[in-house]
Amino acid sequence: MNRTAVRLGVLLLAAVAVVAVILALLPPSSTGTYGKEDARASAVAVKKLGERDHELTVTSASLGREGKVRVLLPAGWEPGSGPWPVLYLLNGCCQSGYDTWVTKGGAAELTSGYPALVVIPESGPVGFYSDWREGPGWETFHLTEVRSVLERDYGAGDRRAVAGLSMGGFGAMSYAARHPGMFQAAASYSGVLHTRDGNGGVDWLLGQYGEKSVKLWGSPQDPEWAAHNPADLTGALRGVRLFVSSGDGAPGPLDDASEARDEGEASLLLQAVTFVERAKASGADVAVDFYGPGTHSWPYWRRGLERSLPMLMGSIGASV
Repeated sequence: MNRTAVRLGVLLLAAVAVVAVILALLPPSSTGTYGKEDARASAVAVKKLGERDHELTVTSASLGREGKVRVLLPAGWEPGSGPWPVLYLLNGCCQSGYDTWVTKGGAAELTSGYPALVVIPESGPVGFYSDWREGPGWETFHLTEVRSVLERDYGAGDRRAVAGLSMGGFGAMSYAARHPGMFQAAASYSGVLHTRDGNGGVDWLLGQYGEKSVKLWGSPQDPEWAAHNPADLTGALRGVRLFVSSGDGAPGPLDDASEARDEGEASLLLQAVTFVERAKASGADVAVDFYGPGTHSWPYWRRGLERSLPMLMGSIGASV
């Protein structure tokens, strides 16, 4: 072998080594329309709405746009403090604003005495707390992007609870089951807890907003339906303290006298009963509040939050 060939071989080997080093140093590539696999919040704008009330605008790779987050601060919070326990409050579908837990549910008042961050993230009118096959990545937005912002900018720790109403009840139980160890407690108020009950509720709801479930979890036979369905995931909730409440749809003590029977709430009670039965059979710790008469409305969800707060906050070391 002549010297020229040897030199060429050495140069080729050096080039290969340089390329390998460069590839190793590059960040992991994102896949899919919204780049969900390595989503990070690239920019955050903070608007101070009050002494303990911040509204964040997060530039989100997983959503493909900006997303809103409301953060209620505990007494004694200051930049650099922490770690703080975190309570996530998840919205239901079809609400007038992403932060109705504050504007209608009394979250600021009810949580003001607890030493924890309270976080109300945007979730879309029918986002269903999932990374859509064709659409936004709400699960990644909430549990990767928002969480990283809270830890970086607000001193959030690793003690977390999650609670939600209606679609948000689905999100609370689905998140707690799909991410073992992330949440110590979860609560559902009139929640969608059995998406595979055969009544087509998810398809109907999505249809009201021009969406189709095939873009969310695929065809009805697709494993992704069961992989997100709280009633199919109860075995993963052992070790998580749970609270489940629902009314039976009849007008109750917090309704106007003229209120009609609410068949939607009655249907959700059946889902809740199935979920609770399966959760208890799986060995989960479940507190139940099936309070009888009551419709699908804010007075009952606010009361549910108030009743469950001692358990939720106690589970994350934020008792008062």
